[in-house]
This record gives sequence, structure tokens and C-alpha cells, in this order.
Amino acid sequence: MHTGPDVHFISGLPRSGSTLLSSLLSQNPALITSGRTSPVAPMILRVSSLMAEGDHASDFDPTRRDRVLRQIVSSYYAPSGTQRMIIDTHRDWCARLGLIDTIFPQSKVICCVRDPIWILDSLERLIVSDPILSSRLVPMARRATQHDRIEHLLSPEGVFGYAWRVLTEAFHGPFAHRLVIVEYDYLARYPKAALDTLTRALDLPPHDYDLERIDQIGSDAFDACLSTPGLHHLRPRVSLEPRRCILPPAIQERLQGGMFWRSPEAAPSGIRILA
Repeated sequence: MHTGPDVHFISGLPRSGSTLLSSLLSQNPALITSGRTSPVAPMILRVSSLMAEGDHASDFDPTRRDRVLRQIVSSYYAPSGTQRMIIDTHRDWCARLGLIDTIFPQSKVICCVRDPIWILDSLERLIVSDPILSSRLVPMARRATQHDRIEHLLSPEGVFGYAWRVLTEAFHGPFAHRLVIVEYDYLARYPKAALDTLTRALDLPPHDYDLERIDQIGSDAFDACLSTPGLHHLRPRVSLEPRRCILPPAIQERLQGGMFWRSPEAAPSGIRILA
């Protein structure tokens, strides 16, 4: 039985508010958050593979397996006595809902989402802000033209394409009731309402969040490793700023209708959607 701090997760699509949400939640002294993507999910997946196959597979019965995997989370964060809840961020959590259901049966996964047109627009703006196009979000061979870059980002190996696939699988899968969908525009327009809803849905310790003071999460070194400075940069206050889309009309048309979570017919029962 899990007796440590409660654990919830943030996942979903890139450029959709996960960093902003994590920064806001970090204001709550009863929470410990990862800020940006953490290494916890990859660590759990690597240890899980050792448990599933190889010479030591027989050493892990379900009880030991679950205990070890839970300890990875608690040992990484080492919460203090006042920190009652951990919130970890990684795109892979949408692909591991079955594991979450087993080792953290009370957990929810907050999925940050956004219109795919504006996600790709945001990624493209980041990439072309560097005149020599050095961002590792796109491999060297696919950086020459905007169409090449977009095709890679949309591919199964791309930062958007992978996240999109695992989100749709989670949304329609057997553990969809664990998801809380938070649309970026809703979070940016109505941050207090979004935080109030999440507080109730996840049973978070109450807190009066300061929406006029958004702290940076200290991700410069991480962003530099991806040769994409500013990837996790946050504006100083919560706001929704309109801008012109820099994607060609043909690409915009291709991405139209991508907000599948808005369709009442598509939403599984029990899933909560903030949009």
C-alpha cells in the first residue's frame, strides 16, 4: 500500500502550458513540482525493463516491483515534512497510465493541450529565432525548410507527433478517467478558475496563487542541451497574447480540427476537460 506523499502528473502536448502550470503550482508550499520535464519517467521505464526481462526478472514479484518504482519517485524528490504532494512532468506519462494506475492508484494526469496550429507556430518561432537553425528539436537533415521542419515535428519521432499519439491513446484508452485536460487558452485566460478546478479535482492543498508573479523554473542548462534557448521561458505574469500565425495556409488547413478533446462525442465518460 502506498503510504508516502500523494503523487500526480503533468503530461500532454508541447508548448501548451505545462511549464506555466508547474511554475504556478510551485508557489504552493505543500507541493513539490518538477518545473520542466523531469528524468523520473525515463528512470522508471529503464528499471521496469530490467524487471520485465533478463536475468533478474524473476526477482521482482508485484509487491517488490511496485515498491521499488514508487521509491524512485519519492527518492528523487525527497519531499520535506510540509510537502504533502509531488507533481512530476513528462510526456511519457500519457503512455504509462496502466503503470500509474497500479503504483499510484489515486493519481491524476493533467494533460496540457492546445490547438495544434499554435503549437507548431510556437515551435517554428523558437527554431527560426536562431539564425543558424541549431535547435535539436529537429535533426540537421530536416532543418533546411519550414516544410521539412514541420514534417519532422509532426512525425512519430517528432516532439509534437509523439506527444500527440500518446495523448490520443490515453484519451480513448481504459484509463481515460485519470485524465484532466487543461487547454492552454483556458489556463491563460482564466488561471484562477483553472487552479480552483485542479485543486478540487486533485484534492490539492488550498493556496492563494499569485497570477501576477510567475517565477522562471531554472531551465537554461536543459534548454541549452537542446540548443533551444527560451524553450521553457515564462512571461512574468499569466496572460494570453495574440499574434500572427507564421505557418503557411496549406499547413494551417492540414492541422484544422485537431482539438479532438472539444468534441462531446469524443470525450470518454469521467474525463474532466477545461476548455
